[in-house]
Amino acid sequence: MKKLFLFAAAVCASLQTGMACTGISLFAADSSYVQARTIEWAQSALESRYVIIPRGHSFTSQTADGKGGKTFTARYGVAGLSVVRPEFIAEGINEAGLSAGLFFFPGYGGYLPFDEKHRHHSLADLQVVQWMLCNFATVDEVIAGIGQIRVTGLVPEAVVHWRIGDRSGRQVVLEIKNGIPEFHENTVGVLTNAPGFEWHLANLKNYVNLHPGDAPGMRLGSVTLRPLGSGSGMLGLPGDATPPSRFVRAAFYRATAPQRATATETVMQCFHLLDNFNVPVGIEHPEGKAPDIPSATQWTSAIDLTHGKIYYHTAYNRDIRCISLEEIDFGTVKYQFHPMDDSQVQPLKQIRIE
Repeated sequence: MKKLFLFAAAVCASLQTGMACTGISLFAADSSYVQARTIEWAQSALESRYVIIPRGHSFTSQTADGKGGKTFTARYGVAGLSVVRPEFIAEGINEAGLSAGLFFFPGYGGYLPFDEKHRHHSLADLQVVQWMLCNFATVDEVIAGIGQIRVTGLVPEAVVHWRIGDRSGRQVVLEIKNGIPEFHENTVGVLTNAPGFEWHLANLKNYVNLHPGDAPGMRLGSVTLRPLGSGSGMLGLPGDATPPSRFVRAAFYRATAPQRATATETVMQCFHLLDNFNVPVGIEHPEGKAPDIPSATQWTSAIDLTHGKIYYHTAYNRDIRCISLEEIDFGTVKYQFHPMDDSQVQPLKQIRIE
């Protein structure tokens, strides 16, 4: 266990140069609510798993000293997608319809240091999603319950913030600064990484000139200028992989996406939108130094909060898979976790011509 803990801490410390997650949310015309996201890490495979937590299963949080912190028991059944270790759920949903996910937040968030006097209230930041989903049914309950814990980091560099939503369609962002939790209503329906959420909202004002469709032609002296192609109304949309640029792109793609009729159609739309945020592995490394993984975007997920379903595909296999909570008896199922890919090979279908 100690060896695994040290391995996890080392992995978390290196996330500072490799995380670039992008989250969006959409409503279907039938009022179904979907939260989707990418998860990136450009250093090596994240060893991600899907995790099933039954009601009544107990956990003890990891702490920086390796002796353990807060103990809690699952009130609700949970299905989630983890990184590095099964306890580190990065995105998930519980049977009450609460969904939560963590996003890397370097340089702007900050927790209180671990204190032996508060051991039994101390919860590792990478287990906050697990704790939320095990204990609460709504955003309001999370806000009311955050005072039960003292969030600490396993290593100082690996700071995160969280997106939390429920079946009502309400979504908030939780950021912890100087040890103080701050909740922000997320009406724009987008989240990336640093800086803070309110900074990203203010930054959107730099792009008030953008609009869907084509820009009108104009006269420049004696010359008539016309757009070179379609979509010129969005000219100036930032295209790099930094968190501010991804936030702006995601906000405009989400706002201009046509509303789909059903939850399933909306889930598929989320996957198409998030294809625009896949990060090629090579751009974050010196030439010839990229690791042997197919993409820095290691998986993409979409969660239908209304019907309790998790959809995902990975960099190794882009076939979309689904876990339906309605098909799980959380009173009898065993705690379990499994690799997100049975094998890291993309299935190919040969088309035969006769």
